[in-house]
Amino acid sequence: MPHRRMTLWLLLPLAAVVLVTAAALRDPEYDEGYTAVVTSRAARPVWPDTAFRVGDTRAAFAPAPAPWAIAGNLRHTDVHPPLYFWLAWAWRRCIGPNLVATRLLSVAFSLAALALAAALATEAAIPVVPAVLLTLGCYGFVETGIVARGFAMAQCLTVAGLLLTLCAGRHPHGARLALAAGLTLGAASFTNYLAAFQAAAALIWVLGHRRRMAAPMLAGLLPFLIADFSFFVAQRSSRIGQFESFGWGPMIGALGRALGGAVLGGLPLDMPVGGWRSLAALLLALLLLALLALPILRWRHIGADGARSLLALAALAAPLGLVVMGLAADSTPVEMRYLAFALPPLMLLIAGSLPSPWLSAVPLAVQTAAILSLMTQQATMQPEGAAARAAFRAVGATGLALLPRGNDGVGLVSAFLSAAPDNLHVLLVGPAMPMTALCSRIRHWPSVTAARIVVDRASIETLPVLDIVLRCGTQIR
Repeated sequence: MPHRRMTLWLLLPLAAVVLVTAAALRDPEYDEGYTAVVTSRAARPVWPDTAFRVGDTRAAFAPAPAPWAIAGNLRHTDVHPPLYFWLAWAWRRCIGPNLVATRLLSVAFSLAALALAAALATEAAIPVVPAVLLTLGCYGFVETGIVARGFAMAQCLTVAGLLLTLCAGRHPHGARLALAAGLTLGAASFTNYLAAFQAAAALIWVLGHRRRMAAPMLAGLLPFLIADFSFFVAQRSSRIGQFESFGWGPMIGALGRALGGAVLGGLPLDMPVGGWRSLAALLLALLLLALLALPILRWRHIGADGARSLLALAALAAPLGLVVMGLAADSTPVEMRYLAFALPPLMLLIAGSLPSPWLSAVPLAVQTAAILSLMTQQATMQPEGAAARAAFRAVGATGLALLPRGNDGVGLVSAFLSAAPDNLHVLLVGPAMPMTALCSRIRHWPSVTAARIVVDRASIETLPVLDIVLRCGTQIR
């Protein structure tokens, strides 16, 4: 126990430096705009029809004076349960509405998740240092661990639930721990629906190994699952058309790419198209296959008997759950961050299967390069922040930036405005806006540029409009 505490004292400051640095350096993301507005005064801000100064919009992102409307906003305008947003509202009221400050809530949960992963590794008789370092090195863990959404909170609750599940059968008060595990895993699902797959994995493991603990665990889960269902049903129309139709080939390919990105990052994206990029992608694929094969080949060498089966179920729950979702909804619901919940148990399995802890240096070197890329390379970030900086360089404080309104005026607009300087002037453009009105609105501006951002269907449809308006403005001047 003293050795474990000393290890954590060494590893957690390193993790804090990595996560805080990433939170400070990463550009704003599309989804983070929804976090800001859902916890603010209006779930869908009414932006001006005319040009406006970015600094005059900051009040739209200020936290609302009361939290009661958040659940109603989520039922009608989002696709997530409310637990994280309630906490984010309180955090933003105390810390402030700044994006980096909001991200620090996720950083705190990620650090707690790493501490809990260390405790889970100890309980499972798995080497703690490689387990924690491999988890911290996962691109998907860091990317979801700093973004202002509920992934980090759900991850923390999930790892805590798995730890409580494993401890339940070894403790004289196992029923209480099983109830606590159910409550914790239920709270994780009420933070992010996808965490329900981890809860299902834990329940299946309990039914197979500690059947008497199943009833208290289910008692803890049930209230949250009922609440999840009530929100999910209310939000079901928000998910239409989000993903491509289901197919086994595309589904397996998407899962492979997402898992590779989540574990080892996207280093080939930093390279020019050609032979070196293809070679790097091949080597990363081989490394991923080797890492995934290790727990299978060395299964009996991984920690304690019951612990490794729980970790395996938890690691498989995320990809298998996405397949089930895809079959049920005839879609391919795969993104790298959706596999984030599989990463801690998977890294613990890999750490436990290594013939020597020093062999973790190979994947850790690749992961370190990927995390540095995550912090510094524009290719790994969403385009709104770079577009805002480029627009200000082009027109300064006296010109006008044309910005696609996007699907609903939240994700794209919020991310762009978060990164833009206060004295940039912006005019929002939609695909159906009348050309004559747009041309008349820009005629008096000395310089005009367009943020050619393509992140959703409406922004794609707006690009031809931007081109016509820019040509119109050039002819007028």
